[in-house]
Amino acid sequence: MAANRSLVTPTSNPALEKALREKLHRRNEVGGSLGELEPLAIRLGLMQNTLKPRFQHPQLLVFAADHGIAVDGIRDVHGRDTHQTVRMLLNNQLPLTVFARAQQLEVTVVDCGMAEKLPPHDRLLMRKIAHATRNARVTGAMSLEQAHAGMRAGMEIGDKLRGNATVMAGVGVGAHESAAMVLARLSDTPVRDLVVSGPDMNKDELQHLLTVLQGAMARHRDVTEPIEVLAAFGGYEVAVMVGVMLMAASKRHLLMVDGMPACAALMLAARIAQPVTDYCMFCRSHSHLGLDQALNLFRASALLELGMESTDGTGATLAWPMVKSAAALLTEVADGEDPGPSHPGELSEPFTLPERDPVPSPFGDALY
Repeated sequence: MAANRSLVTPTSNPALEKALREKLHRRNEVGGSLGELEPLAIRLGLMQNTLKPRFQHPQLLVFAADHGIAVDGIRDVHGRDTHQTVRMLLNNQLPLTVFARAQQLEVTVVDCGMAEKLPPHDRLLMRKIAHATRNARVTGAMSLEQAHAGMRAGMEIGDKLRGNATVMAGVGVGAHESAAMVLARLSDTPVRDLVVSGPDMNKDELQHLLTVLQGAMARHRDVTEPIEVLAAFGGYEVAVMVGVMLMAASKRHLLMVDGMPACAALMLAARIAQPVTDYCMFCRSHSHLGLDQALNLFRASALLELGMESTDGTGATLAWPMVKSAAALLTEVADGEDPGPSHPGELSEPFTLPERDPVPSPFGDALY
């Protein structure tokens, strides 16, 4: 879908941006500059098309899936199977959910394609496309039909989001490696740059990993179209995230992207509707050098750099108070202060999406 035909609207609005800057300048005259918090506040105002950005029902969505490429000896850095990580998330046994609860982020784990079948849980959303992808070194990780099904499932989730701010992260054995291949092919970046964890990475481990991933990329050397790249290399968690991102961005929601799978999903979503990146802020939960390169592909940096080695999404839960504080710069009124308008003069009417001719969805009979 071409970006100019998309229902994801760019946030660029010179009149509103000027009004936001003037509002912050007036506050600076009293309280002084707040540095990087100010451009963050401006971005939030542009996302929501208002001088007073507010958040309702923020939530954390963790997308879980298994990957066939793991049979080639790829292991989770913490030595856990995917279903073990998910059980720990559901039982609040990881810092990710501890911090999320402390920040009043509603937590949901989405089973996009785990090999195991877990018992029902009030925070487990079942959207299983299949019981794990296939091995990308042998065949396509998924069919095109499964890729489209994953995106449609994500769009349904995005359509039903109660709030307007969502933290997005993916987990699963092989998830980072699968995402690295997607990013490498879409950006024409050497996959090595996306998987080297640091200078102390075991050389034998790196060589084995590169053998597996380069073999998979060679098998699908002619695949370049975004959805075909997703089918060749990607995980079901990435496919579902793509749909959520597209639908949420169409509603002008904030998306906090944390980790390699979420970055792969964003790059795919941006190939379908480029303005989706306007609604994203980047976070990180580990110091992996490959993630440095992934963020560089978006010319972005993480909101916080804490040197953590934790589950994807953890960094975003810790960055959330900073995001709320940036919004408060524009929204909260000091004692005796004029509350002012929510929109500058030429934007006093409520925002509505511009009229467009119906466009056939690249997903088939989807919600978008």
